Amino acid sequence: MTQQHRPAGPSAPSAPAPPLQRARMLDRVEERLHGLFEEEHRHWRTADARGAGLIESLAAFVTAGGDRARPLVLLTGYLAAGGEAASDEAVDIAAALELLDTCTLIRADVRDDAALRRGIPTLHVSRATEHEQGGWAGDSRRFGDSTATLAGDLALALADRLAAHLPGDVRPLWDELRLQRAIGSYAHEAVAAEYLDDPWPGRCVSGCDRGCTAGWYALRHPLRLGAALAGRPDLGASFDAYARPLHAAWRLRGFLEGGPEYAWNAQLMRELLLDPQERGATEELIEDCVERACRVAAGLSLAAGWREELAVFAARVAAQDG
Repeated sequence: MTQQHRPAGPSAPSAPAPPLQRARMLDRVEERLHGLFEEEHRHWRTADARGAGLIESLAAFVTAGGDRARPLVLLTGYLAAGGEAASDEAVDIAAALELLDTCTLIRADVRDDAALRRGIPTLHVSRATEHEQGGWAGDSRRFGDSTATLAGDLALALADRLAAHLPGDVRPLWDELRLQRAIGSYAHEAVAAEYLDDPWPGRCVSGCDRGCTAGWYALRHPLRLGAALAGRPDLGASFDAYARPLHAAWRLRGFLEGGPEYAWNAQLMRELLLDPQERGATEELIEDCVERACRVAAGLSLAAGWREELAVFAARVAAQDG
């Protein structure tokens, strides 16, 4: 008897490639940030017109650009851990991380008396100029510094609002991230003030300790948070092992190429110490760090395609300067 074969029905559409999944979620993060500022501006324009000005300043800062580094890392950890790409919660937390970064940048600009950020005047400069041109009472510079600090406070408040509905088992990670960022920023400033800062990031190669603000905040915390949001807190230790050498590679690249974290003293050390042979040895060290991160990624149980994507991501991070 001849067996009848029915034509196969349409196959289920395959999931988008990992980079496309992440890019689509990052687009939603942008939409969330714009929508949040529009909503707040509508409210405060009616309730307190002057208060709306602070919203406008913060919105202009956030929407002027930026690499969205922390949201990108968080979504990488979230999707790699099998998180649903349609999740609004993950988008909210990614937006919250961007606002947390915004607060840090605004306050750093005030401390450093920076004139520009992302190609536009920094908040404390623009507010001081407004004060001076308006002929207002008091000192223009102090007004600029204080109102910029308030904009940072506003960014923190909005970030915490977005994170308010985190599940109970994930909330401690957010709280730890917030505290580590504040304490770490103070430690960074204190070390610099005491002339104890060392531009050579060799300590990161052997593994960042808990005192390394950049190591914990730049990669490890967002990856852990993303995994926890996806219901995979078991990946926390493995993501730590992935992030440590990757962060070291990023710091070494920044030292070689220069960047905002490496001022004149790093430039001087490069000129004095890094002949072509030493530069080559540092490049090899970067490659070794990336390979260590890739070996960790290769052994993880992740969503389809994400082991390979973590290897690509590692190479991308290590190619960027500080």
